[in-house]
Amino acid sequence: MKHIYQKGTDAAAPVLVLFHGTGGTERDLLPLAGAISKASSVLSVRGNVLENGMPRFFRRLAEGIFDEEDLIFRTKEVYDFLDQAAVEHGFDRQNVVAVGYSNGANIAGSLLFHYPDALRGAILHHPMVPRRGVQLPELAGTPIFIGAGKNDPICSPQETEELTALLGEAGAAVHVHWEQAGHQLTRSEVDAAAAWYKTNFA
Repeated sequence: MKHIYQKGTDAAAPVLVLFHGTGGTERDLLPLAGAISKASSVLSVRGNVLENGMPRFFRRLAEGIFDEEDLIFRTKEVYDFLDQAAVEHGFDRQNVVAVGYSNGANIAGSLLFHYPDALRGAILHHPMVPRRGVQLPELAGTPIFIGAGKNDPICSPQETEELTALLGEAGAAVHVHWEQAGHQLTRSEVDAAAAWYKTNFA
């Protein structure tokens, strides 16, 4: 997968894996990584799917309706890529925290839904429920930050609450940060994610 790897100054700090939103690139979320953990190494990935020329991490059938078969395939693709990248770049595969926005948050959420050891933690900005009616792996104590907008037209508050409940039932320690905003990523949401990260990982 096309990606950028930037080696950090603290080898013990979690590696931040960045997943952009629809139409983004591997450069989009680099400023977020700096805001969250300046010392961390950063692995920023570009989605392998194109929708009308816009990179994404998996196909969808319509707005808010995922192509479940492709989602499962692409989730494994990302999981395998993280294994390969850890060997290629020499980082600890068990010390990885995802940072995703929108479609990128959905692929990070899907990793959590499918693999017990995929991520040490995750910052999910405006995620949706990746799949319904599936048994989640044991996520005992996995720290997860969800940033949500009370007026988000793509990801409703009910969707956020459902995702929070599903992750919580699997044992994850979920913190939800609400903004009086829509689907956009605000500075105050990034600041809240950074403060949460410092509490859980610094």
